[in-house]
Amino acid sequence: MFNHTKGTKRLAARVVKLLAGAALVFGGAAAYAGIAATKHNLGASTGSNVNYMTTGTTEICVFCHTPHASNTGVKAPLWNKPVNGGVYTTYNTSTSATIDGSVSMTGVSLACLSCHDGTQAMDSMINGPGSGNYVAGGATISGGVWTGANQTAGKMNSNTVAMLGTDLSNDHPVGIQYCGGGISTGSASTTDASTGTCRDPDFTTPQNKIIGGARAWWVDNSVGTAGNREKTDMILYARAVTLSGDATDGFYQPFVECGSCHDPHNSTNATFLRIPNAQSAVCLTCHNK
Repeated sequence: MFNHTKGTKRLAARVVKLLAGAALVFGGAAAYAGIAATKHNLGASTGSNVNYMTTGTTEICVFCHTPHASNTGVKAPLWNKPVNGGVYTTYNTSTSATIDGSVSMTGVSLACLSCHDGTQAMDSMINGPGSGNYVAGGATISGGVWTGANQTAGKMNSNTVAMLGTDLSNDHPVGIQYCGGGISTGSASTTDASTGTCRDPDFTTPQNKIIGGARAWWVDNSVGTAGNREKTDMILYARAVTLSGDATDGFYQPFVECGSCHDPHNSTNATFLRIPNAQSAVCLTCHNK
């Protein structure tokens, strides 16, 4: 005899599994479509890519990330590219007499500049697509052909301001302590770092919280929930300061990097900004003017 109760439970369980599977499929597709529709999709595919490969690979993530054998010398997740060794002219006291703080091109901005400084081809990678394409010093894809008006031989050219070059003195500072020379109090020499206020009152005091065992900083804005670090906040990056004679020398501090204002995986807003810049909302999130 058919047990209606057990039969109903089995049917319900099957429906739940089907719905869960559909959620994974469509959720994955939605996430894939997000980066696929941006200018950072460099693989051979359809879409509104500005620069892309007509032949070489249809992969998207491989141009920046690899699940194995990544470049551990770069402070970016599973980075798949060699980088310029930090040889940049930065925006600093020689550019502006009012700028304060440690400037050091050793942070996550090197990942962005590995394409945007124009010194190497955008398909120069350590672990190429497929099997057997690992090259420790990086190599371009064999047989790869590029198209797009903003590239030359696969390198970004000077047709747009997105090609920053190695002279960053005319760009917003990156690799610099946040808030006019950093956080004024505290003396922590580990990632559980200082939590004081900004030295310069012209900056918004950042939020901070221990996340994953280390102190993280960010600057809240009107988007999202106050007090929670979210992708729409201005993200700050922690590392030790190297500034001889300064009170913060050797201590972990929040730094401004390219990713503070830009989310490389989301082009909902112009130029990958984390929030729309209407009424200068991006600028005024950090600058208390």
